[in-house]
Amino acid sequence: MPSTDDLISRFKADYPQFTFKKSTQFLWSPDEKTIYFDDNSDEYPVYLIHELAHATLDHTNYNYDIELVAMEREAWDEVIKLAEKYNVSIDPKNIQLTLDTYRDWLHKRSTCPKCQANGVQDGAKSYQCVACSHKWRVNEARICALRRYNIKKK
Repeated sequence: MPSTDDLISRFKADYPQFTFKKSTQFLWSPDEKTIYFDDNSDEYPVYLIHELAHATLDHTNYNYDIELVAMEREAWDEVIKLAEKYNVSIDPKNIQLTLDTYRDWLHKRSTCPKCQANGVQDGAKSYQCVACSHKWRVNEARICALRRYNIKKK
């Protein structure tokens, strides 16, 4: 496994279009073209490579929650290729566990607060139940607690 400094040096050489900055979290900022990383984390360098995958795949925004899940799947597929290139070991079980968190997130967001059936997303942050026609909106909730709010009928 390469050292932190060695890996960052190689990334900077191979991807000069991106900036790499130490942080308390792992994050790809498409607006800044910056990959933020926490080199004190137990998940380093796997999550650093994951954020690099988002960058190389040009992941920016998404309109529907299922698009985020698809982007995460695509990024993890790219991680496997990048990890091999940079001699970083990846446990496929951990990839599935991480993807499961997004699947669980999507399931919770799409669960009707009224009847517990699954709804469909009908707007950027709104859902409608296919069973009872109830509508609700959700917060961003990628790094905070999920909230669902009933939409009052007019």
